[in-house]
Amino acid sequence: SDGLLRRWQFRWKSLSLTMRGIVWVLLSAMLFSMMGALAKILGNRIDSFQIAFFRAFFGFLLIVPFVLKAGLSGLQTQQPVKHLVRGLIGGTAMMCGFYAVVHLPLADATAISFARALFLAPLAALFLGERIGWRRTVATLAGFGGVIMMTRPEGALLLATLIALLSAALVAGVVIIVKQLSRADTPATLIFYSSAIAALMTAIPAVMFWVQPTVAEWLLLIAMAMCGTMAQSCFIRGYATADATTLAPFEYTRLLFAVAAGFILFSEIPDAWAMGG
Repeated sequence: SDGLLRRWQFRWKSLSLTMRGIVWVLLSAMLFSMMGALAKILGNRIDSFQIAFFRAFFGFLLIVPFVLKAGLSGLQTQQPVKHLVRGLIGGTAMMCGFYAVVHLPLADATAISFARALFLAPLAALFLGERIGWRRTVATLAGFGGVIMMTRPEGALLLATLIALLSAALVAGVVIIVKQLSRADTPATLIFYSSAIAALMTAIPAVMFWVQPTVAEWLLLIAMAMCGTMAQSCFIRGYATADATTLAPFEYTRLLFAVAAGFILFSEIPDAWAMGG
C-alpha cells in the first residue's frame, strides 16, 4: 500500500498546476452534487433555511479538529474584513442555493447556478487581472448555452429561479474573494471563518422555521455537511492552484452528476432539451 501511495503521489506531483486545479474542481463538482441531492431529500420535510444552517454549522464542527491540529496560530490573518465579507456573501449564497435546490428540479437548480460563469469572467478580469482569451470565452459561452437549453422549456420567471440566479451572482463574488484570500491564507482558515460566519447568520431564520429532525435526518444532515465541506475544500484548492477563467468551464460537469442523481433518486427524467443542454 505504501508503494501504491508513493506512485500516486509521484503521478500527482508530475501534473501541471493547471491539471491539478482541474482535478480539484472535478472532485468538488461531484461532492457538491451529492450535497445537493441530500439537501433535496431533506427538503421534503425540513425548511431550506434550516438545511443551510446545519450545512454551515456541521461544516464548522468538521473543520475545527484540523484547525486545532495545525495550531490556533493558523487562524491568524491579515485580511479579516475580506473574510467577513466572504462569509456574509457566502452565507447568503448558501441560503439562496438551498432554496433553489429544494424548490426546483435538481438538474434545473444546478444548471441555473452556472449563470455565475457570466459574472465570474468579467469579475476575474477586473479584480484579478486575469486575461480572458477567445478559447475560454467560447468554452464558457458554450457551456452557458447548454444551461439556456436546459431551462428554456421552463422559462417562467418563478421566485425559485430568480433566487437561483441571485445565488449564482453571489457565488461568483465569493470565487473572486477566495482567490484573493488564498494567496495568503490556507484552505482550512478560509473554511473555518466562512463556516463560522455562515452558521451565525443562518441561525436566526433556522430557528424561525425549525422542524425537529428524525434520527435518519440527522444522519443525512451530517453526511450533507461532510460532502459540502470536502467539496468546498477541493473548490478552494482548485482555484488557489489555477486561473478562475480556466477552471470555470470544468464546473459544468456538475450537470452530469445532477442529472444522474435526479434520475436515480427523484425519478426526474431529462427531456430532449435537457439532454441537448
